[in-house]
Amino acid sequence: MTETEQLLRELIEIPSVNPAFLSADDPKAGEQAVTEFLAIKANRAGLEVGYKKALPHRPNLLIRLAPKGKTKQRILLAPHLDTVNAAQEQFVPRKLNGRLYGRGACDTKGSVAAMLSALLELARTGARPATTEIVFAGLVDEENAQSGSRALASSGFKANLAIVGEPTNLKVVTAHKGSLWLRFETRGKSAHGARPELGRNAVHEMCRVVNLLQTDYAASLGRRTHSLLGNATVSVGVIVGGTQPNIVPDKCSILVDRRTLPGETEIGVRREIQRLLRREGLRAVCADNKLAPCHPLETNPGLPLVRQFLNQVRQRALAGVDYFTDAAVLAEGGIPSVVYGPGDIAYAHTAAEWLDLAGLETAKGSLARFLRSLA
Repeated sequence: MTETEQLLRELIEIPSVNPAFLSADDPKAGEQAVTEFLAIKANRAGLEVGYKKALPHRPNLLIRLAPKGKTKQRILLAPHLDTVNAAQEQFVPRKLNGRLYGRGACDTKGSVAAMLSALLELARTGARPATTEIVFAGLVDEENAQSGSRALASSGFKANLAIVGEPTNLKVVTAHKGSLWLRFETRGKSAHGARPELGRNAVHEMCRVVNLLQTDYAASLGRRTHSLLGNATVSVGVIVGGTQPNIVPDKCSILVDRRTLPGETEIGVRREIQRLLRREGLRAVCADNKLAPCHPLETNPGLPLVRQFLNQVRQRALAGVDYFTDAAVLAEGGIPSVVYGPGDIAYAHTAAEWLDLAGLETAKGSLARFLRSLA
């Protein structure tokens, strides 16, 4: 068993479920145990360990490898430490046919293991760069509100390149879609179910809104494309209305998932939907979005460090992904960011999450070679 595989096994065995998905007293909740485990590993290798405030009792973990000389640039390795919830047996790693199964295997403890192993190798062999500081940031809360990356970006932390760990099938990703959640509400008039003509059915009105969004609006988005990301999308995921069958409902609400492309804004999306609703004579109000913005990512692949990383992994074609990551948050904070890691997003959050162990070793090797190549 390689050191990287052993590290991943140990990480899977330490639950770090985002507390948003659990009761406050659940022992599986939070990243603290994983953070402490990684800090001990780093300390033993002689790396500098520190913490950066993110959420109460949930700081980001920062592990630094100083250069041999004066620092002239900084590389940030940024996987997240939290996972979604799972059945208890998923926290017991299981190896089968070259795959390691378990919660977080690909999302994204595989990236944690590959990135930290590469850093530990440089520290042990004395192969640290001459003028480049390398910082491993174990970020908290990615699976809920990205509080870890948002706190790091807003703190003024700077780097010349961030490599954000996510399952990308070992491709360097320079672009991804944004994620915008919108809430719409229709209002009607309640009445007895025996006399529906005396009321105005808010659910019926909302059904017309949903149909419009999933047909005409979705079709228009299908014609709005990006060379790496394909088209923008819309999906109505939640509808809530009415209290009981014999009351005409006076209100109804939906939650809409709108995946955005680079160049699209929340204000622009809201306006185009409202214009469409008005054109069709539909009365639906778009409520204020209390969630932090999840904007798209589009990093210039011609940046020297990005180009150097692409060359190191021998990747010629550019790649994009549909899902949102911490990379967009860090990029908005002024850190050019790409996404890279072992595993396939299709198996993340599933009951049989797994990671190909050969891919894990490839990721670790590629990262180590890139870091050694830095000035």
